[in-house]
Amino acid sequence: MEIKEQQPTQEQRETIKKLHNDGVRKAKISAYIFGGVLCFCTTFVLRLKAFAFIGAYHDLLNNILLAGTFSFGILVLSRFVQSQIAKGSLEKGLLYNLVQFTRLVTFVIIIFIFISFLNANWYTAAVSLGLISLLLGFALQTPISSLIGWFYIVMRGPFKVGDRIQVGSFNGDVVEINFLDTTLWEFAGNLMTSDLPSGRLIRFPNSLVFQNQVYNYSWQKYPLVWNEISFYITYKSDLDWVERKVKAITMQQLDAETKAHVQDMRNEISATPVDDIDIEEFPFVNFRIHENNWVEVLLIYIVNPKHSSYMRSKIVKAVIAELLKEPEKVAFVSEGS
Repeated sequence: MEIKEQQPTQEQRETIKKLHNDGVRKAKISAYIFGGVLCFCTTFVLRLKAFAFIGAYHDLLNNILLAGTFSFGILVLSRFVQSQIAKGSLEKGLLYNLVQFTRLVTFVIIIFIFISFLNANWYTAAVSLGLISLLLGFALQTPISSLIGWFYIVMRGPFKVGDRIQVGSFNGDVVEINFLDTTLWEFAGNLMTSDLPSGRLIRFPNSLVFQNQVYNYSWQKYPLVWNEISFYITYKSDLDWVERKVKAITMQQLDAETKAHVQDMRNEISATPVDDIDIEEFPFVNFRIHENNWVEVLLIYIVNPKHSSYMRSKIVKAVIAELLKEPEKVAFVSEGS
């Protein structure tokens, strides 16, 4: 059950389309620059004697115009940042959220600019803003942490829509990443003993990425994981023959894409500072002695994490069927022993 990338809504598509439209972008930037220059020039006009009749409102109007000048400058900078974000390779849903976040920050900065310019006492304004920020920080601690967590997810990319991940005790495929929370389509969980989807959705605050380890089973550079299957045979079995047979059967069941990733895995391991792992042989077959005097055959192979249950079942049926054809080469542990 594959999960495709997060599909944008109509509003998101329209917003992204406008950001890619050079004509719209240049028109808005030109309008912001014109507004800023107009406000700045008007401050000089106010100094003329012709406007002496406004009296006490002179300083207020002057401060409003100065605040407008700085605000238009912030809008130009914000529009430039949004256009750069739109050029990125992020999924459209995340790209839209990042643009909206930029607009939110721009709006907050403009409000602070106007509060600062309209307050005659800068010390009082600074104290007021500090107290407001402190109160909002306590009242909105979790949402703010989640918003920062969302920004971390977008910039650092510990996971993206479609990845199979584990965060704390939550296991699932990522279906949506929003400002405040992430939605998973649960696999396994307490309803299932396999790694198939349980049918439930999990929604957790983004702040959890700072409090828990994040396991990503769909790493872009190497989107496969190791899996293993074990079964028991007797000491009378031909272990060398069993090893060769199990390897050959497993290779027949694995698809071409999985086999091709073996070389990618070798390249990734060789590029890391850890000791190289000998993976010339693939898949692996290891033998262990069981406490009841059996031999445990442990088959280790790589698989797409979303296909592991299907592939495990496929390999088990093929291996058991082939080994049963050669009773003189391999003997299974008898039932009930």
